[in-house]
Amino acid sequence: MAALPPPGADSDDDYDVSCRAIARQEKIAYRRNLASFWIFGLCNNFAYVVMLSAAHDILDEEEKSPPNSTFNFTGTTTTEAPVTTTTGSENATYLECNPVSTGAILLADVLPTLFLKLTFPLFLQKIPYSIKISLVSAFALGSFVLVAMAHEIWLSILGVVCASVSCGLGEITFLSLTTFYHKNVVSMWSSGTGGAGVFGALVYAGFTTAGMSPRTSLLIMVTIPVLMMVTYIFLLTKPVVNEKKAEDSDLTKLLLADMKDKQIELTLRQKLVLIPSLFKYMIPLTLVYFAEYFINQGLHELLYYNGEWLSKSEQYRWFQVDYQIGVFISRSSVNIVHIRKLWFLPVLQFANLALLLCQVFYRFIPSIWIIFVIILWEGLLGGAAYVNTFFAMTNELPPEHKEFCIGVASVGDSLGVAAAGAVAIPSHRAICDLKLKM
Repeated sequence: MAALPPPGADSDDDYDVSCRAIARQEKIAYRRNLASFWIFGLCNNFAYVVMLSAAHDILDEEEKSPPNSTFNFTGTTTTEAPVTTTTGSENATYLECNPVSTGAILLADVLPTLFLKLTFPLFLQKIPYSIKISLVSAFALGSFVLVAMAHEIWLSILGVVCASVSCGLGEITFLSLTTFYHKNVVSMWSSGTGGAGVFGALVYAGFTTAGMSPRTSLLIMVTIPVLMMVTYIFLLTKPVVNEKKAEDSDLTKLLLADMKDKQIELTLRQKLVLIPSLFKYMIPLTLVYFAEYFINQGLHELLYYNGEWLSKSEQYRWFQVDYQIGVFISRSSVNIVHIRKLWFLPVLQFANLALLLCQVFYRFIPSIWIIFVIILWEGLLGGAAYVNTFFAMTNELPPEHKEFCIGVASVGDSLGVAAAGAVAIPSHRAICDLKLKM
């Protein structure tokens, strides 16, 4: 039976025109939403990535400062402090270390995120998205300003904490928001977070390698959280869940009705009962992130090669860029390569950890380019674990549970990162105390 034209339509032609207009609106809205979530992913993880890329510089500048001086984060120092782990013969070269591992920066960058992810999903649904996204942008902007203007290490660490709060709150917020749009926005969000890794690490490494001070580099980056708010206000289709007002259009009414159908308020008991069922997603993600961040913040700064065209600090920065390229590629590939056996990924990542840990002790890999290949593979595995975990949840969970469950499952990566940071600090000191010869 042919569909009847809607009331008020003069003919079948008018009805066809109306249908085409609505279809065109929906197509434009779909594209706008895909672009919006890619930008959200980029902006949300940008500060987090930059702080990790700058971790070596933050600690190195503090180490080079005199004991009674203030912290100078301008890229120059007035007093040099020895950084070798031991003094040996004049012809021997030993492993050089900062007294504190970059795992310390990692902990400052992840512990607030972990706290947010453990607690906020229980009540975050009650807060309007406009307020949550504004807070995400404000904390990100504050992180860049604080670290750029800091003259003491504690203020730099506070800026890193702000970046962590922004990233953690943003991940919960935007992953939950994806449940009210087409499922493909999950892959766009994930691709954007991978893009943040490449863009953030590359921009920081590029600026500093070109001679720009870390302070100036960070101040330029305050444009990123501004971009997030501009995207939310002007590009993402409205309405958004929990907003009081909505645009008065047919497409908006359809979207709003669909959101109301999906948004079911779960009780605290229902939420707690759901958590054990998420372990099959969370545990593999936690293990993958533990291995990769132990590599990134516990081993990267110890994998340097003497006599290379890059200095020790530059090698650390470009290792970070290389890793983030791998993450970006894999986080953008879920619609092409879909991995269902999530437990296979931690096995491969721990193999990377074992290989690079052996390299720190025995120095058997002859070329830095081989290290770059291994780090790229490490990033591919990490990104694959992230995107395939949340893509699987999007397809497997009941619609009424997705908003809460996806927000909770995001704690898996933060648990792994926090554990890696905690282990990396004593491991770094223990390795440096062995006085390994280069």
